[in-house]
Amino acid sequence: MIRTILVCEAQVPFVQGGAEFHVRELVRHLRAAGFDAELVSVPFKWYPKPEILAHAAAWRLLDLSESNGRPIDLVIATKFPTYFVRHPNKVVWLIHQYRAAYELAGTPFSDFMHTEDDVAMRERLIALDTTMLAECGRRFANSANTAARARRYNGVDVAPLYHPPRLADRLRSGPAGAYMLSVGRLESVKRVDLAIRALAHAPADLSLTIAGTGTQRAALEALAASLDLSSRVRFLGEVGDDDLIDLYAGALGVIFPPYDEDYGYVTIESFLAHKPVVTTRDSGGPTEFVEDGVNGCVADADPRALGDALGRLHGDRARAAAWGHAGYERARTITWDGVIEQLVG
Repeated sequence: MIRTILVCEAQVPFVQGGAEFHVRELVRHLRAAGFDAELVSVPFKWYPKPEILAHAAAWRLLDLSESNGRPIDLVIATKFPTYFVRHPNKVVWLIHQYRAAYELAGTPFSDFMHTEDDVAMRERLIALDTTMLAECGRRFANSANTAARARRYNGVDVAPLYHPPRLADRLRSGPAGAYMLSVGRLESVKRVDLAIRALAHAPADLSLTIAGTGTQRAALEALAASLDLSSRVRFLGEVGDDDLIDLYAGALGVIFPPYDEDYGYVTIESFLAHKPVVTTRDSGGPTEFVEDGVNGCVADADPRALGDALGRLHGDRARAAAWGHAGYERARTITWDGVIEQLVG
């Protein structure tokens, strides 16, 4: 019988995002289900590139079969490189691999280029991942997109396993305002710049509220100014849970156009707040939930196309509300009980 469980996390110090919320919510719900669960966290540093292998080796050195003489019944690994850990009963719930060495290589979102050193490093990482993922007794991923990536690059079968966002029980509907909402880290792969550029092609009385922090904030503020949109784009920085819930409730909808996102809490949070989502065809995880003309809009990753989608919501608020309610019906079926049943087995 499984009683003791360790959940493994690789965390960049001082950074909080979806992955960090993910593992903490998992531990909380495992405890609520009666398991003795703890979080094992090791800092992660990805630069210079040799550090990536060093941090993978650090996880491989860890034997988590017992602690203080007490057997550990199950280890749940999450994102790279936690699944390198040693344990006889290891399950992976893959949040993501080191994406810069995978599908992002050669794009503006990665520092892996077609050089001899980078190609060799990339091949080494993929080979190691393949071995370590195959070592896991059962394999799940946080989305079909993440699972497909593991099958494509590593040749291992991985089953999608969706989970609710941290605020699932608190999100609520509210009267639609005159703003679209953007939520998440302000990093290039999230393409908040695309949301700002789209606003330039949307009705002039529609604004954009951006909640989140990141390295690209200054660049995004400069972009808004260069497009003469500063009066229509509001940067809130990091917001508390109560404020975020209010922001979701008061939005006309949510614009979320990341590049090849793994899962994307924002989509599910939006739906649980009865808000439609505008996303892109190449956004990855969000397209597993957003159906064009049913619960939101799926457009090309082009500012004008996204601006037209924003205009559709703005011009027909009854339709926007109906799409938001349809999204809620899709998202409310995702529960933690189902997640824990699958992970623990």
